[in-house]
Amino acid sequence: MSAQKDLGIGAAVDDNSESIPTQKTKTLPDCTNLKTHSSVLFNGEASGADLGAASENQETSSSNSQVLVRPPRSSELKRATDRVSAEEPKAVPLSTANVVATLTPADQLWTTSRDKAVRLRMEGSGWASETPVTVHQLFWETVANYGEYPALASKEEGQWVTLTWRQYYEQCRAAAKSFLKLGLKRYNGVGILGFNSPEWFISDIGCILAGGLATGIYTTNSPEACQYVAAHCTANILVVENQKQLDKILQVKDQLPHLKAIVQYKGELKKKAPFLYTWAEFMKFGEDVPEEQLDAVIDSLRANECCTLIYTSGTTGNPKGVMLSHDNLTWTARSAAAIVNTVSGEEKVVSYLPLSHVAAQVFDMWICMSSAATTYFAEPDALKGSLVTTLKEVHPTYFLGVPRVWEKMQEKMKSVGAKAPPLRKKVADWAKSIGLRYTYSAMTGENAVPWGFTLANGLVFKKVRAALGLDNCKACFTGAAPITKDTLEYFMSLNIPVLENYGMSESSGPHTVSLNSDYRITSCGKVIPGSKVKLDNPDKDGNGEICFLGRNVFMGYLDMPDKTVEALDEDGWLHSGDLGRNDEQDFLYITGRIKELIITAGGENIPPVPIEDALKSEVPIISNAMLIGDKLKFLSMLLTLKCVTDDNGEPTDELSPEALDFCRQHGIAVTKVSEIIANKEPAVYNAIQEGLNRVNAKARSNAQKVQKWVILERDFSVCGGELGPTLKLRRPIVVKMYQDKINEMYAVAQERE
Repeated sequence: MSAQKDLGIGAAVDDNSESIPTQKTKTLPDCTNLKTHSSVLFNGEASGADLGAASENQETSSSNSQVLVRPPRSSELKRATDRVSAEEPKAVPLSTANVVATLTPADQLWTTSRDKAVRLRMEGSGWASETPVTVHQLFWETVANYGEYPALASKEEGQWVTLTWRQYYEQCRAAAKSFLKLGLKRYNGVGILGFNSPEWFISDIGCILAGGLATGIYTTNSPEACQYVAAHCTANILVVENQKQLDKILQVKDQLPHLKAIVQYKGELKKKAPFLYTWAEFMKFGEDVPEEQLDAVIDSLRANECCTLIYTSGTTGNPKGVMLSHDNLTWTARSAAAIVNTVSGEEKVVSYLPLSHVAAQVFDMWICMSSAATTYFAEPDALKGSLVTTLKEVHPTYFLGVPRVWEKMQEKMKSVGAKAPPLRKKVADWAKSIGLRYTYSAMTGENAVPWGFTLANGLVFKKVRAALGLDNCKACFTGAAPITKDTLEYFMSLNIPVLENYGMSESSGPHTVSLNSDYRITSCGKVIPGSKVKLDNPDKDGNGEICFLGRNVFMGYLDMPDKTVEALDEDGWLHSGDLGRNDEQDFLYITGRIKELIITAGGENIPPVPIEDALKSEVPIISNAMLIGDKLKFLSMLLTLKCVTDDNGEPTDELSPEALDFCRQHGIAVTKVSEIIANKEPAVYNAIQEGLNRVNAKARSNAQKVQKWVILERDFSVCGGELGPTLKLRRPIVVKMYQDKINEMYAVAQERE
């Protein structure tokens, strides 16, 4: 059976997996003299004691802008120097000598000003003592070592087209010169509004090289939301994907007094205007800007200054601009690449999650830059059906999926499995039982291989991996939102451990990481070396607020000192707002979110996610469940049913294949959500109530039992506003949208009292 595109992001088992078509490589003229223009001063040899002392001085006094620290990976630096010197006589300030990293003097660990620096959280030894480098220095080190390796790959007319690391660097320099000529001012923004593409990367890095603040804008944003971000970051230039995104900006252009130009990177412009540029026009625009002018800007970049803004989703007010420094990005990228054992020049990833979100940006851009990996760009409809097709062409070596992506894969595979002949289904169930036992055994370090594992691997596991395009994948990750134990165990049963990572925009992405060799189901792993975690004000069960410390902790929220002080305490600890606990082996478990905690009228604190996940596990026809009960007398739930989505990602009234199977098993001949609700279909309503009864039976107290529930007419979606760009539930917005339904549930209950 072949995996069909209309299966969405799931796939059926297919004996034949496609391979990448022959690639054609873009050739570019040698328009740029490659230079590092590193903000690093060279010194003579220094002793280890001197280096450690210098790092400690940086922590206690930042009046001296030159900080001695240990240079990382001297062997790689030497290879870089030897290679480039042998190729052409170019200035290459990469050396095996100890270096002095030039930092802007700073006394404070945080700032809310775009043009101010911060004191880095340096340590005298270990991971946190790595030499601070700018984005340009990290980029150049990769170009010097792996200049002719493929960096970016995208589809053009059905064929993969690649840019090498050297070509990628040249294009970023060209973009930077164009930004300068268009009038990008230092520390002002370049907003990027579009789906993942080489142009997105080049715009982002070109902005940074030109001294601006690279700012991603979610493609799902309304014109008003785009205006807020563009105005808040003082965007001088906006880069948009197509006419659809351009139209949003044109609606609010008059409210953006700092905007000087708009660049459209896909398609031709429908209307000409002096401030509008195609991508080709933009890339040529700065050709006459002297290389020395750009070099001077690059030379002025400092690792402890801001280069990127990540805007939060704004579910509880206006989005906040998370200021990330060069060091935030480069240190995090190098550390994460080292932890997961990437092999430089060999790794492949698929880029499809929103790059305006920190998880995708750090994974797709910065970790790949650190390890000279190749980033393949998925089609814009990746989450609507084509992702698996891309995965099967690329065969990535690492893959990151938000929980909803893994859940969708699970749903589609289960739906296909339900239609399999009885014998094949029996074999699959047998294999999955062996797979689950083996993966649990490997997780705990026992590595006991059950009898029949080799056969199960050949008959099922290898075929499933090939059908998903994950047959070469060294590690599969998830993050950005909670994932259910049911989904984790499903993939464990197929010998595909899905490893949870945890972090936030304010921690530059990952702060704790799970590894194939070191993970626990439902845990989000252990802290990145060189960083720290503490649990603030723990309760009797050890649950406390998770706090972060390390070089990945952000600089502050742009122009929001009050919010910054709420997030960072006087010792520099970042307060996440999440509740968690550690086990005896230092694995971190998320147990709730402080702002999501439901505090009932009786004063009991209830984390909603475990109850929601439990019901979804009990009743497979449920797509989303959201617990209600804050300041109310009892708990209730809003439920949605699994349905088909249209080409725009909008939920339809048609039940999904899995929901249809559920109905058939219960003897119900319905095909629409509206039919179930209109008839209050007894079999469905009874199944939900029975599942809820089983969940309630495990409740720790009567206050944690759900007493009422209602099925909503449509599923939650990004388009509808209930889900954020990474498919995370936006609780405050859902409450506002369905306040009438909520009031009705509690009014009925009051009438009965």
